[in-house]
Formats: sequence, structure tokens, C-alpha cells
Amino acid sequence: MTKNYSPAPTTATINKSQVLANDWGKLIKYDMTYTRSDGTAQHFTREAYDRGHGATIMLYNSDARTIILTSQFRLPAFLGGHNFELIEACAGLLDERDAVQAIRKEAEEETGYKLSEVTKIGELFMSPGSVTERLHFFIAPFTHEMRVNDGGGVQEEGEDIRVLEVPISEALKMIDDGRIIDAKTIILIQHLVIKGICTPHA
Repeated sequence: MTKNYSPAPTTATINKSQVLANDWGKLIKYDMTYTRSDGTAQHFTREAYDRGHGATIMLYNSDARTIILTSQFRLPAFLGGHNFELIEACAGLLDERDAVQAIRKEAEEETGYKLSEVTKIGELFMSPGSVTERLHFFIAPFTHEMRVNDGGGVQEEGEDIRVLEVPISEALKMIDDGRIIDAKTIILIQHLVIKGICTPHA
């Protein structure tokens, strides 16, 4: 049993690549040579989807013990058999913007809250087996006085977003009973609770 819990360095070479699709993002097929842990070379092909990087944020009110969630139609979830709107944290692509700038704009467009203080808690790959996206995670406190519009997203971009203010205790129940099945949202809710930032009880 190994006791080295740090990630091991990798050696890989891209021999050639082929763009299979290029619309909202790029689907690229790679011809690779990878050096295995035993030192031997392995040749393989893989496909990866590149749509750029993104950011997500959870708005919380520690006094009211509530969080802000969004609810909207998601095609991939629908194709996977989820015939309901997906309840999730506010999120969006960076589109060449700084992550903080991007998430402030997304939060205002989607939830209607104009944020002052945002705290970054990390960067995570959400589906590293097939998608190159690195997601920047943020949290931010909110009060009702910070709401400057109704949110709902940008209609011209096809967004139709409902804004939900949910008690953190109910959000935990929603994870347990399957109403919340979005990974980034579960991570952010659990972060707030584990760190004692917004908890069900005093």
C-alpha cells in the first residue's frame, strides 16, 4: 500500500489532434502517447470537449440561514432522463473574463443580487474524463437590500431561470431526497455547512 498521497507527475505527448465539432464548444479527438507508471509507453485515442472555463457561486444569509438557488431546464440532464428543472447554484462561463468579474455579472443576471463581497474557495474539474472545464467556486453573503432586479437570466441567450431562496436545512433535505442532484451545488452547500458559515442550527 502506498503512503504517497500527492498526485504523481505524468508524461504524455499529443501526436495529432482532429476537431470533430466546433459550435458552442470544441470536441477534439487526440492521438496520444502516455508513459505508464511502470515506464512503458501506451498509445491511445481520446476525445475531449473544450467549452472554456466557468465559475459558480452560492449566495448565503447566515442570519436567516438561507441560500439562493436557481432552477432551469438543462438539456444534458433532460437527455439523461431528468424530466424536471435542475436546481443548482448560479454559474456561467468566463468567456475570457476574470473569474470574479464573471461571477458577479452572472449572479446579478441570474439571481438579481448585486454582490459586494465574494470569496473564492477553490477550482475543481467537474468531469475530467471528458471535459476540459475548470470551475472556479465562490461563496458570497447576501441581504434582500442587495437585490437590484428580479434575475431570471438573459432571455436573448435562451435563459429562463427561477430564483429560489431556500433554508439551508431544507437544502440538505433536498440533497438527501434527490431534488438537488447537481454536483457543484452539493459541494457549495456542504462547504457552507462543514465550515460553519451557514448552518441549520446555531
